[in-house]
Amino acid sequence: MIIALRKFIKDNDLTQASAARLLGVTQPRVSDLVKGKIDLFSIGALVKLLSKAGLRVELNIRRPAKAA
Repeated sequence: MIIALRKFIKDNDLTQASAARLLGVTQPRVSDLVKGKIDLFSIGALVKLLSKAGLRVELNIRRPAKAA
Protein backbone atom coordinates (compact mmCIF):
# COMPACT_ATOMS: atom_id res chain seq x y z
CA MET A 1 0.00 0.00 0.00
CA ILE A 2 2.84 2.36 0.78
CA ILE A 3 4.43 1.53 -2.56
CA ALA A 4 1.17 2.42 -4.33
CA LEU A 5 0.98 5.75 -2.49
CA ARG A 6 4.60 6.57 -3.24
CA LYS A 7 4.01 5.72 -6.92
CA PHE A 8 0.89 7.92 -6.96
CA ILE A 9 2.87 10.87 -5.56
CA LYS A 10 5.71 10.35 -8.04
CA ASP A 11 3.50 9.69 -11.09
CA ASN A 12 1.53 12.88 -10.40
CA ASP A 13 4.68 14.96 -9.80
CA LEU A 14 3.38 16.03 -6.39
CA THR A 15 5.54 17.79 -3.87
CA GLN A 16 5.25 16.54 -0.33
CA ALA A 17 3.30 19.69 0.54
CA SER A 18 0.81 19.26 -2.31
CA ALA A 19 0.44 15.55 -1.57
CA ALA A 20 -0.24 16.41 2.06
CA ARG A 21 -3.02 18.83 1.06
CA LEU A 22 -4.56 16.29 -1.30
CA LEU A 23 -4.40 13.47 1.24
CA GLY A 24 -5.48 15.59 4.19
CA VAL A 25 -2.36 15.00 6.28
CA THR A 26 0.70 17.00 7.27
CA GLN A 27 3.83 17.28 5.14
CA PRO A 28 5.90 15.42 7.79
CA ARG A 29 3.38 12.55 7.53
CA VAL A 30 3.94 12.42 3.75
CA SER A 31 7.68 12.51 4.39
CA ASP A 32 7.33 9.42 6.62
CA LEU A 33 5.37 7.75 3.83
CA VAL A 34 7.93 8.61 1.14
CA LYS A 35 10.77 7.40 3.36
CA GLY A 36 8.98 4.06 3.77
CA LYS A 37 8.50 4.25 7.53
CA ILE A 38 5.88 1.52 7.44
CA ASP A 39 5.83 1.04 11.18
CA LEU A 40 4.20 4.48 11.55
CA PHE A 41 1.10 3.58 9.49
CA SER A 42 -1.79 1.31 10.32
CA ILE A 43 -3.60 -0.59 7.60
CA GLY A 44 -6.65 1.59 8.21
CA ALA A 45 -4.66 4.79 7.77
CA LEU A 46 -3.15 3.52 4.52
CA VAL A 47 -6.57 2.54 3.18
CA LYS A 48 -7.87 6.06 3.95
CA LEU A 49 -4.89 7.66 2.20
CA LEU A 50 -5.32 5.44 -0.84
CA SER A 51 -8.99 6.35 -0.98
CA LYS A 52 -8.20 10.07 -0.83
CA ALA A 53 -5.76 9.49 -3.70
CA GLY A 54 -8.62 7.99 -5.71
CA LEU A 55 -7.22 4.48 -5.52
CA ARG A 56 -9.26 1.42 -4.62
CA VAL A 57 -8.08 -1.28 -2.25
CA GLU A 58 -9.09 -4.89 -2.78
CA LEU A 59 -8.38 -7.63 -0.27
CA ASN A 60 -8.54 -11.33 -1.07
CA ILE A 61 -8.53 -13.95 1.64
CA ARG A 62 -8.04 -17.56 0.57
CA ARG A 63 -7.16 -20.86 2.08
CA PRO A 64 -3.63 -21.97 1.27
CA ALA A 65 -3.23 -24.46 -1.57
CA LYS A 66 -3.06 -28.04 -0.33
CA ALA A 67 0.23 -29.82 -0.81
CA ALA A 68 0.07 -32.78 -3.19
